[in-house]
Amino acid sequence: MPARSKVTVVGAGNVGATCAQELARRDYCDVVLVDIKEGLPQGKALDINQAGPVVGYEPSVVGTNGYEETAGSDVVVITAGLPRQPGMSRDDLVATNENIVKSVTEASVAASPDAILIVVSNPLDAMCEVARRVSGWPRERVFGQAGILDTARFRTFIAWETNASVKDVQALVLGGHGDQMVPVASATTVGGVPLTKLVPADRLQAMVERTAVGGGEIVKLLGTSAWYAPGAASAQMVDAVCLDEKRVLACTAYLQGEYGIDDLYMGVPVKLGAGGIEEILVVDLSDDERQMLQASADAVREVVAVLKT
Repeated sequence: MPARSKVTVVGAGNVGATCAQELARRDYCDVVLVDIKEGLPQGKALDINQAGPVVGYEPSVVGTNGYEETAGSDVVVITAGLPRQPGMSRDDLVATNENIVKSVTEASVAASPDAILIVVSNPLDAMCEVARRVSGWPRERVFGQAGILDTARFRTFIAWETNASVKDVQALVLGGHGDQMVPVASATTVGGVPLTKLVPADRLQAMVERTAVGGGEIVKLLGTSAWYAPGAASAQMVDAVCLDEKRVLACTAYLQGEYGIDDLYMGVPVKLGAGGIEEILVVDLSDDERQMLQASADAVREVVAVLKT
């Protein structure tokens, strides 16, 4: 029997706990759930473990307030940080979450020098940059979860609109994880049929716009950020790395010339495997989509420019 992978999830809030739960259900890795709040990670870990006999996985989740138990992790998922509040943009979170992500990255890297970092904290693109700078690791090993979530939202709306199975909807969302993300309609299909042949232009535009503000829609309803879909999306990325799946997924990667963008984290399709980002895939974009991606890049640069790290 091969050894189980070891995955650390930093932040035992809604997203982190959901990610830990999803990973526990997969039953291929041991999970360490870390949070500074005493009792929180221990309690959630105990609860997840006690679901094991019911769902059918081996209890293997540890909750801790420190990083000793995280030593030697294969993957570290960083969800720590303040969630968005109603009326708050992701950019408003920069200063506070920069300090949190910086300290978490330092502790995680010291305990697990060979790990791969998956950042989930918002504002996502800027927090990836913080983790890259603090760790000093190559771009293959420091990337973020956003595109899977944004794509999942787009796919959900498309399935509802076309009355088709969401399993048959393939979609792609590029750019920054914010209001200027770029859903690529030209790369979107339902059962292999281009979406543009199934949905009129005005309905397609409405779905694109709803996807772009998808996180904000949930914040307005709940009073805080989403967690079920983000947690599941983060777990899917861990799967791809730990199981060496070579999945092509939309992730926030550090671009160095791809799509004409230099030295910036942006959401693009990548191939994820045991080495982390093993390839960045460049898809053909329409002129409008290229312009939208460049505008998204400009918006991300503005946020990155205020980082102190």
